Amino acid sequence: MDFAPAFEAAADIVRAIPRSELLLIALAAVVGGMIGSAMIRHRVPLGGLLRTLSTLALVAVLVTVVLQLSRFDPRLEVAVPQIGLPEQVVAGGETRVDMAPDGHFWLEASLNGVPARFLVDTGATVTAVSEEVAAQAGLQPRRGGVPVRIATANGAMNAEISSADNLSFGNVEARGVDVVIAPSLGTTNVLGMNVLSRLESWRVEGRTLILVPTAEDQT
Repeated sequence: MDFAPAFEAAADIVRAIPRSELLLIALAAVVGGMIGSAMIRHRVPLGGLLRTLSTLALVAVLVTVVLQLSRFDPRLEVAVPQIGLPEQVVAGGETRVDMAPDGHFWLEASLNGVPARFLVDTGATVTAVSEEVAAQAGLQPRRGGVPVRIATANGAMNAEISSADNLSFGNVEARGVDVVIAPSLGTTNVLGMNVLSRLESWRVEGRTLILVPTAEDQT
């Protein structure tokens, strides 16, 4: 009997699990809690302390995850620079983008000073950049970042989360915004709703996309 297909399928499942320091810490805390509980049942010293420490570690992981996920919604904006969560600001003036011949809106942008072309995608929750552009722009995966699983034209894949110091296009400048570094994204970078939703408004009139920053952030 040929078990190769089954082993390959299992390997694909393992590869699909996002790697993250938070995940490893959570797994270690769960194991530590189980060991601590067993120690308590057998009246082994320090069992209670081990279980308490494991519980605190799980709480810390949960808080970190909530803080990071809340950043995708500007109504729940959280800035904790000490753990790599800078304030996300979108400022500047009105910018108009003409529709391309392919029916999409493309931005000629600058990411940390590196020229990059972005597809405006209102169906994307978060802005995504290719590994090549991320390397050129000096983006590094956030330590303890939440594992991200995204869908692309090449299928679902794991992605690392990071923060861009500066992302500018037209008259708009975004600072500190979260981006994901997506392998196999090719040359297509995507501007997602985590940036668009921080504008006062964006709309399409005819074949023109109009981006307007929030009034209090205009310069």
